[in-house]
Amino acid sequence: MTHQPTNPGHSDVDRNGSADPVTDDDEAERPDQPTVDDRSDNEAAPQIDVGVLIAHSPGGDVEALQSFAEQMARDGVEELAAATDAAWRVHCAEPDPLSDRASRRPSEFLDEAALHMVKRPYDLVVVVTDVPLTTREERSVEGLASPLARVVVVSTRRLLRTHDREAVRALDSAAVRWNAATLLVHLLGHVFRADHTDGGVMAPFSFDPARRSVPPFDADITNHLRRIATRIPEEDVSRGRLRRLSFHALSLVRNPGIVTATLLQSRAPLLPFSLPRLSTAAVTPTLILVFSAEAWDVGLNLTNRTTALFAIGSIIAAAVHLLYVQRLSFPRERSQVITEHMALVNVTVFFILVMAMMGLFLLVGSIMLLIEFAVFPPNLMTNWPSLEDPTVGIVDLVRVGGFISTLGVLSGALAGGIENRMALRHLALFGDRP
Repeated sequence: MTHQPTNPGHSDVDRNGSADPVTDDDEAERPDQPTVDDRSDNEAAPQIDVGVLIAHSPGGDVEALQSFAEQMARDGVEELAAATDAAWRVHCAEPDPLSDRASRRPSEFLDEAALHMVKRPYDLVVVVTDVPLTTREERSVEGLASPLARVVVVSTRRLLRTHDREAVRALDSAAVRWNAATLLVHLLGHVFRADHTDGGVMAPFSFDPARRSVPPFDADITNHLRRIATRIPEEDVSRGRLRRLSFHALSLVRNPGIVTATLLQSRAPLLPFSLPRLSTAAVTPTLILVFSAEAWDVGLNLTNRTTALFAIGSIIAAAVHLLYVQRLSFPRERSQVITEHMALVNVTVFFILVMAMMGLFLLVGSIMLLIEFAVFPPNLMTNWPSLEDPTVGIVDLVRVGGFISTLGVLSGALAGGIENRMALRHLALFGDRP
């Protein structure tokens, strides 16, 4: 989240049911008091803590936005508690100012949301903002959800605009209130891995001016929601690099489906096209190497196995380099614990980077093969004295192209770099539709 520095003393302040400040030390000494958000009479029911973060633009009406977010959350937990048979509690953190009023993609709020999730910890986080929210296709939407990160982002911008874009609705109007609550329940349904085919409140969201209640979940999806809710309070691990590494691996083994689904929708191999600095740093040196006798000498004398292993190792090394140097793991600030779903986010980000480096390798490789087959003089190699066999076949050309492309991937990762915010914008951890 791009924001201005905030008061450290306010970063971890929640409000209980009486709206009094509760600090970390106080909360450690006494549990949260029952509030209107505890909706289950069953003491054995799972308890789900929802953190609500306010990200407001400069000069925005912070109090109105905060009141709207609290009301939306409290309206939403009514239906969620009934559908999941769990006790839902809402915690509202101090508002966090943004640096400007520019539109943002939901992944840009993930850094701050992840930090709150592991420091409180919260089971789910809802980010409410008054700046426009856009998808990867730059389409403005009311809100988006990430089942993997358990983060929901809601923007008031589209909720307040009428279809003709001329009139503006009031933030405290009944229509905005109940459509916002419906949107929140809909997005949290996506977090619980329900989809638009499940009907009821999960039907594709559209603003209804006459809406005065939250549509219920269909009966056939409630059993699924209750089963997922029992797994929301989850394992975590404390500090220790080896323990964290093994915890990440174990989290992946236990949850391969959601990681695979996120990777499939990410279009990660196309990521280099959205990061021109990275692609330029990879392609530029290879345009020189492809006309270098030394590069051809090495490439032609390598074995196919060595070339393949060099490419695989370099792709993984480039992904690890970008992950740590650009600080793309979550949370970025040091924390004593990390939860399972945050571990899954980190694993998914790593695999997205690996697939992106594979895409970069294919991009550079295709350029090298084009030069070798269409530009490079075919008889030039036969005159080089370093060749024992003057015949250069297709396999040889592919091997040389692969070797040079591998050098390009390493060059792109080491020299090109990725500006943190630009990289976060393209992490496809959120859906493209509300």
